[in-house]
Amino acid sequence: MARLPVCGIVTLKAACISQSESLLAWLREGRQSRRLILLIVFIALLLDNMLLTVVVPIIPSYLYAMDDNASTAAESVTAPTQPPSSSFQTIVSLYDNSTRLTTGGALPSIPQPLLPTTSNVFTSTSELDCPNNSKQLLNENVKVGLLFASKATVQLITNPFIGPLTNRIGYQIPLFAGFCIMFLSTIMFAFSKSYTLLFLARSFQGVGSSCSSVAGMGMLASVYTDDEERGNAIGIALGGLAMGVLVGPPFGSVMYEFVGKTAPFLILAVLAILDGALQLFVLQPSKVAPESQKGTSLVTLMRDPYILIAAGAICFANMGIAMLEPALPIWMMETMCAKKWQLGVAFIPASVSYLIGTHIFAVLAHKMGRWLCSLIGMILVGISILCVPLAKDIYGLILPNFGVGFAIGMVDSSMMPIMGYLVDLRHVSVYGSVYAIADVAFCMGFALGPSVGGAIARSIGFPWLMTIIGIIDILFAPLCFFLRSPPATEEKMVKNCD
Repeated sequence: MARLPVCGIVTLKAACISQSESLLAWLREGRQSRRLILLIVFIALLLDNMLLTVVVPIIPSYLYAMDDNASTAAESVTAPTQPPSSSFQTIVSLYDNSTRLTTGGALPSIPQPLLPTTSNVFTSTSELDCPNNSKQLLNENVKVGLLFASKATVQLITNPFIGPLTNRIGYQIPLFAGFCIMFLSTIMFAFSKSYTLLFLARSFQGVGSSCSSVAGMGMLASVYTDDEERGNAIGIALGGLAMGVLVGPPFGSVMYEFVGKTAPFLILAVLAILDGALQLFVLQPSKVAPESQKGTSLVTLMRDPYILIAAGAICFANMGIAMLEPALPIWMMETMCAKKWQLGVAFIPASVSYLIGTHIFAVLAHKMGRWLCSLIGMILVGISILCVPLAKDIYGLILPNFGVGFAIGMVDSSMMPIMGYLVDLRHVSVYGSVYAIADVAFCMGFALGPSVGGAIARSIGFPWLMTIIGIIDILFAPLCFFLRSPPATEEKMVKNCD
């Protein structure tokens, strides 16, 4: 009888050892698996863009409520406690249920029947949802725009340093650093109760986003060397970005409406920890893995006109949705008396169509020509944005927002692979710096869009704001024709001949 437990322990130890060996073997294979690397980049972009967009329906309403409460409290402090002696005073008679108005007791009382008014007792739901101070609501455009633009501005400043850094130490450490910074930013968002702290949290997120996006895209370009495979992989990774943009606004609006501001950010923090654990076990971010060859300098890449055209398409296409994010909820509150949950739900058509567009044109753009796909996408972005102010209610926003998201998906899924292709064709095949430029272009749209768009919306109105950016996108579209067959540089042609 004593032998059975010993045999059981030995068997259990052997099973544990075999399972640990299989787990280690899976991890070793995972470090060399392109699909697992693609999954990690997908999740990193998903969480980053969920945090980017979850604040879209929360911040305008939260700041307006905070400022409105502050102004109400200030008015209650400065208001007089005693009415002036010359004002009418009301005396209620318990005998005949009438009211008597007196002017300081000098005049005889005038009996009036006490009749309840419907306007005082009953208030419609639409009136409750409408903001009380339209002037204060218009002023929120600038505050919300600056807060939203702070993340992209900081990311814009950080990108030129992250790109060359990945060439020296590899992609794993910056990608993991991006997770750590994003986690801290999420916690700051959850517990910040002032505009200053929210501004700092949003700015801090820009550093983490720079690390995640530049390192993630560079890693995919380095492991997927074939142009068609690279386009498909980047399209899938952009699907994570699209999923984050899709889930973020409705998730934030519903959670804010029924649970509160803190809950959505705590859930994102838990998901970020899971992504960090996956990176820690698979990528081993403690190891430095520099590139085998020295990449082209950032300044040289920024002088390349074809790279600038591709970057411009990314910038102006995304500037449209960047202007919509802070301005559309405020415009809906002003003209539609929209509820809190509607402020985020309005972005669902754009998010769904972006997800569809990136998946379809990740494959189709390679066949039809990425330059043509981007040209059509830029025109469609402009037309869709011009149609947004024509909406009279939330249902009228469905088709224009769907067109905006679908068209931006066409541009992004075409231009991101072109960035890697241009480096292969005209420069050294090291991708950290070129995707830093792509991310700079993306950030330029999301930095100038909210900050400049908020000021324009306050001064000349939301419809004119949409008209300006729509015309800019349409006028930029013909430049994509130059990406039809970009020439190789003389150095590349000599190397290919050798």
